[in-house]
Formats: sequence, structure tokens, C-alpha cells
Amino acid sequence: MQCDICGKKKATVHLTEIVDDQMSEMHLCEECARQKSVQMEQQFGLADLLAGLADFGKPTKKEAHESVKCSNCGMTYDEFRKFGRLGCSQCYESFKMHLSTLLKKVHGSNHHLGKSPTKISQSEKKKIESFQELKMQLQQAIQREDFETAAEIRDKIRDLENKGDKK
Repeated sequence: MQCDICGKKKATVHLTEIVDDQMSEMHLCEECARQKSVQMEQQFGLADLLAGLADFGKPTKKEAHESVKCSNCGMTYDEFRKFGRLGCSQCYESFKMHLSTLLKKVHGSNHHLGKSPTKISQSEKKKIESFQELKMQLQQAIQREDFETAAEIRDKIRDLENKGDKK
């Protein structure tokens, strides 16, 4: 099957569009599919999606949006809706009232929980402590100008680093 747009290359992407309850299928080559993707992204950008979600189910007056402004960077809520990006970290606090619904819809929660660090075993903890101890000993040997000892410690550190890379 040939590409519906260029007619030259083999169609590898099959796109189904539904517009006004009318379904149409397009069979595109990779290059034409990329161009079509860029066109669709320009038409339906992320900013529009976020702006639509921000206002979904929340009847608010335009005047209320215009008066909300970030105290740090000066961005207004309307500018956020237009560009889909916040200006600074303080914008989260400034637009908190408007963003809580949006964040809950997009992320499933409007409160950031973060990630917990992975737990390390006691043996790993001891390896880290011994590695740090060796580095400290190396610095002390260099300060004392005991370069033979420093070279030995350096080699031990390299051995530990090489063992860690192989895992």
C-alpha cells in the first residue's frame, strides 16, 4: 500500500481521523506521518490541552483570571493558560487556587509526594563508609607528603571503583 500523501513510498503508518462523526483513514509513509504529526501538534498543542483542563468543570470569571499575577515573575494566569508553562516555582503558590484541579486531573493528586531513596544493605553501607574513609586517608597522606602511602591508597580506591562499575 502506497502513501496517500506522496504516493511514492510504502505506507507504514495508518491513521484514523474522526471529524464531525465522519471517519477517514489515511495510510502514510514515515516522512509524511512526521509532517502530519507536526501539523496536528500545532493545531492541538499541549498548552491548549492544559488550558482546557484547567478550566474544566470550574466556571470562573475572566476578571478573576486577569487579576491573578505571580508576585515573583509577574506572569498572569491568562499567560499560563496561553503558553501552558509556568514562569517560576512561585507561580505554583500564586495560582494555587486555579491549579489544584488541573494538577489533580493530570497527576492524580495535587500534592507532591516525591520518591523515597532506595534502601541499601548494611554491607553496601560499610563499603561506602570504607570508600569515604580511604578518600580521607588519601587526603591526609598527600598533606603529609607521604606519596608512597598515597599511591597505595589511590590504588585501593581504584580497585573499589572498578568493582563497583562491574556490578
